[in-house]
Amino acid sequence: MTLIANWSYPTAIKFGAGRIAELPDACRQAGINRPLLVTDRGLAPLPITARALDILRAAGLEPGLFAEVDPNPNEVNLDAGVAAYKAGGHDGVIAFGGGSGLDLGKCVAFMAGQTRPVWDFEDIGDWWTRADADAIAPIIAVPTTAGTGSEVGRASIITHAATHAKKIIFHPKFLPTVVICDPELTVGMPRAITAGTGLDAFAHCVEAFSSPHYHPMSQGIALEGMRLVIENLPRAYADGTDIEARAQMMSAAAMGATAFQKGLGAIHAMSHPVGAYFNTHHGTTNAVCMPAVLDFNADAIRERFDRAASYLGITGGFDGFRAFVQDFNDSLGIPRGLAALGVTEAAIPDLVKGAIVDPSCGGNPVTLTEENLTALFHAAM
Repeated sequence: MTLIANWSYPTAIKFGAGRIAELPDACRQAGINRPLLVTDRGLAPLPITARALDILRAAGLEPGLFAEVDPNPNEVNLDAGVAAYKAGGHDGVIAFGGGSGLDLGKCVAFMAGQTRPVWDFEDIGDWWTRADADAIAPIIAVPTTAGTGSEVGRASIITHAATHAKKIIFHPKFLPTVVICDPELTVGMPRAITAGTGLDAFAHCVEAFSSPHYHPMSQGIALEGMRLVIENLPRAYADGTDIEARAQMMSAAAMGATAFQKGLGAIHAMSHPVGAYFNTHHGTTNAVCMPAVLDFNADAIRERFDRAASYLGITGGFDGFRAFVQDFNDSLGIPRGLAALGVTEAAIPDLVKGAIVDPSCGGNPVTLTEENLTALFHAAM
């Protein structure tokens, strides 16, 4: 193995309960005076959003609000967000919310100064170098869920409205200048969203740990991230006010996204087209796909999970881990199979076509083909 890689790790993170109060300081650190707070429609009317805006105004800043964000944000949302950014004379973005708000907020800041269409910056080869890096607005990220880890990511996922294909838009400057991780913002999450987002973080860690690429730092972070989810997600699910469990899950979410610089795999390759076609919750879809993918990758990952299982407090090595995953899903109310999410057998050929071109394929420990992906989708139904 040739031990050569290009690595980049997260940004400045203000972590801890109550640290949303430091949002004005974060703006000043990033050079933002007129921030556009980008979030989704569901979060916009909630008290946590109103409080964030009040904190900014009390500090003399002039925030705007944009909330036309779909659960799977697309270029229509993006164009509207860029228009709002320009119309309001804003000089930076606060990406606020779960994966959809964070992804779209980062992309608004990225696209506000570009002249090419967003699809020209898809995560293919060196396409990111097409961007005018000096025209990218500063970004502050404030996650309100503990799952995607988009707050420490260098990309956004944008759905092509016409084709339903999910595209990864990448640039190193997508990485926010400052992140505020305040677990108090996650206390109001419903149990189903707590489970789905938490298992998204778990899937990131599992797939990064499974990836064949060389990145020992990510490997260690992925292992510890799995432990944090296993020990704390049941607590947060049982008692949404357990602030310690919420904080540990917020850590695990950032760790999962940091770790998957090492690669993702078949779980995400499958989940992305399913979410685009059937509008399913991303983390929940990942969780549903995970048992079938573990079975599929078993021979390639058995040895590393044999070692990891004991650290995670699971007996029986890989087989014990595989059994644990199904029991874990069951305990968190996750459906057994994609059919329960509304996915149909008739859609599998289209889902396979979407999955095989997904960048996540490259990190799977077993090479993915249309044939074995078809079998995987049937196994996950």
